[in-house]
Amino acid sequence: MRMRITGLAFAGAALAMAAPAFADHHEEGMWVGSWTASPHAPLSTDGPFAAASYENVTISQIVRLSEGGTKLRVRFTNRYGPAPLAIGEARIVLLDANGNDLPGSSRPLTFGGEAGAVIPRGAPFASDVVELDTEDFQKARIEFYLPNDTGPCTCHLTGLDTLAVSPPGNHVGEAFEPVETAQHRAFLHTVEVFSDDAMGTIVAFGDSITDGVGSTAGEDRRWPDVLAERLEAAGMEYAVANAGISGNRVLSPGMGESALSRFDEDVLSLPNVTHMIIFEGVNDIGNAFGPQQGGVGGLTIDQPQIDAAQMIAGYRQLIARAHEKGIKVYGSPIGPYKGASYWSEEGEAVRQEITDWMLNSGEFDGIVRIDLAFAEPDDPSTMRDGYHMGDFLHGSDAGLRAVGESIPLELFQPE
Repeated sequence: MRMRITGLAFAGAALAMAAPAFADHHEEGMWVGSWTASPHAPLSTDGPFAAASYENVTISQIVRLSEGGTKLRVRFTNRYGPAPLAIGEARIVLLDANGNDLPGSSRPLTFGGEAGAVIPRGAPFASDVVELDTEDFQKARIEFYLPNDTGPCTCHLTGLDTLAVSPPGNHVGEAFEPVETAQHRAFLHTVEVFSDDAMGTIVAFGDSITDGVGSTAGEDRRWPDVLAERLEAAGMEYAVANAGISGNRVLSPGMGESALSRFDEDVLSLPNVTHMIIFEGVNDIGNAFGPQQGGVGGLTIDQPQIDAAQMIAGYRQLIARAHEKGIKVYGSPIGPYKGASYWSEEGEAVRQEITDWMLNSGEFDGIVRIDLAFAEPDDPSTMRDGYHMGDFLHGSDAGLRAVGESIPLELFQPE
């Protein structure tokens, strides 16, 4: 896309939830979910999973857009906040290839024409529309001032890019030396972009393997990133929204709400979703049948008894709810995990039963073989050497690239 900087325009902050319609929208353009990070409730108040809180500081976060366009809006979130969330001031600025501010690209983010906003508990809140031309895979920095104590934040744990915290005060639009850095996402849910050639939003719906655990931080090497790059190279102008949450499960909450519970807000609320890929379930069976049942990284979570039939019923619910909105659903069998800390023979048997249903039921619109892209050819129950980060569960850069390259692009051809 051409790079062109224009002025600021205000518009209503209604969130787009339209069903896909290629013929109706392709010529005039459409809103797409160019970047997203699914939030989850605070996991604990101490230890490695302790939730961050902020007061009288400015935080900045870097995002990479999967689809560029002519205007954008930023959707903030206070989904799990203990109180209303005050934003004193906010802006977005585009970055060049070296990570520096692109001259002339800084824009304030306003809310109904006001510089700040108070986001109610449990609510999303979208900025006004900003007229700003962006390219595909454009990086941007979003900054906002938090004047009041936020309490434990509505965060996304696996950000894989730098969140910077300023010294006390409002430093929006100023260079500051961070007093703290982290790699989670705080209070950001989606960057929606309006594009005149967009074909829709593809959602990658999953757990830590989709979220990118094991990939190099700051390098955008998750498998949905690879898929987005391949689509663009093929001239298929889709936004790819990564709705993975590390530790997430299909049936049970704990590391984020269950897939069934969060589906409406993390998938259906995104604009013009046309396709989704479901790759989730290893945490359900690992925690249910493995030797360390009900625990993730030292964090104890509730684990009800489950079986393959319940898992299949959960997938069927996701398929039905997506189909009601005209979304095509592609499923992948649960990935190989033999050698991981929560692998067991019983869990492997459930994985095979679910795989058999996925491959033979015909209930998905199509099947992608993420499991085989990861698998050791001579032992498909385990991950290939070099394709995991050393834990036989999470992909390495090489493994995640193999997954992203394995997904057939013809699945996304409009009819």
